[in-house]
Amino acid sequence: MNKSTVWTVIGVVVAIIIVWILVDVLFSLLWFIGKLVIVLIVAAIVFFVLRGIFSRRD
Repeated sequence: MNKSTVWTVIGVVVAIIIVWILVDVLFSLLWFIGKLVIVLIVAAIVFFVLRGIFSRRD
């Protein structure tokens, strides 16, 4: 193995590690956004149901 091949292998390993971390962060962020959207949808449904229940009493 010459010096260029060693640096190429090291570069590939470092690139894989960086991409692994970036993909992990990206999926964590997407999962958080997905949960946030679900919470907002359920909160809106509960709000309108409660508003409908309390407006009928008046």
